Amino acid sequence: MALPKANRLKHRDDFSAVFRKGIRRSSANLTLRALRKSADSDRDKRSPPKESEVPSRIGISVSQKVSKRAVIRNRIKRLLRAAFRHLLPRLKKGWCLVVVVKPEAQRCEYQQFLQELEQLLAEAEVLNGHS
Repeated sequence: MALPKANRLKHRDDFSAVFRKGIRRSSANLTLRALRKSADSDRDKRSPPKESEVPSRIGISVSQKVSKRAVIRNRIKRLLRAAFRHLLPRLKKGWCLVVVVKPEAQRCEYQQFLQELEQLLAEAEVLNGHS
């Protein structure tokens, strides 16, 4: 099951902006890039929503360096999306997040991804309750 449409980071320009200007936090299997999104930089210029209304958007990057087999890369993406769905209610509004998967992540299970994501989001101060 996919993330809600409002929470998907889809455009190349958005990914590039997160990599260029965002902060970076790393763990053993994942790297989190996070960029605070201002309301006026949103794509729809006609009626920009307030920053508190802009949902956080998430992108996942799993390169062929992780595995040449698409089955393995897709499994990792499914596990990460499930972990993000679990954490979505706790995410602060107005962030663009990109998770880059490291090659060692092939052997990870859901619980480990969830734990690492929660730790990285807390370090980046993206989770509610961690200021």
